[in-house]
Amino acid sequence: MATRDQFHDEMGEINEEIIELAQLAGKALNNSIQALYDQDVKMAEQVITDDKYIDKKEIAINDKTILLIAKQQPVARDLRRLVIALRIAADLERMADNAKNIAKSAIHLGEDYTPPLPNGLKTMRDLSNEMLRTAINAFKYEDVTIARKLSEMDDEVDKLYKYIISEMLGETATNPDKIHYVMQIAFCARYLERFADHITNIGESILFLVKGENYNLN
Repeated sequence: MATRDQFHDEMGEINEEIIELAQLAGKALNNSIQALYDQDVKMAEQVITDDKYIDKKEIAINDKTILLIAKQQPVARDLRRLVIALRIAADLERMADNAKNIAKSAIHLGEDYTPPLPNGLKTMRDLSNEMLRTAINAFKYEDVTIARKLSEMDDEVDKLYKYIISEMLGETATNPDKIHYVMQIAFCARYLERFADHITNIGESILFLVKGENYNLN
């Protein structure tokens, strides 16, 4: 019984660290978009610096999870729970990487453009934040109903991404001298779209945990 209790305690610690990692990824996204709109190179550089901590945290979660598998040799749902922890941590790390890439675009642009930027990027950020909160709740409560909501939310992000790309293509056609600006904004839209895709991956992981079957929410 003590071994079982120990497993649940350590699993709970891993889950808490995953939630913290999710919050760090969300903070990275918010700060990178803020840096982009404010033309704040120092904030963008801080996002890139902070990403190193996020990388280390993902590695620590992986190490702790693999050690728990080795010690407890879990089966069935307990094993799925640990495998899913590894998958979700990897998605969160990649989400933070996308935020870091937005920060890099903010640095590339610097002060070489005149605001305003497309409002669609902020809307994509807001939708992504809502998706992340939804995914965290689904993970906390292992709730497949909440997890399934991510599919429709991701569709909205995809629509905005296509709209922004279309808008940027039009900008290039009328202002070919702004190609550097257009490319960086298009990249940022793509990074936001990928950020949201990784959140749907987390939803799929939760569905697999609870149902034991693979689902495609993208």
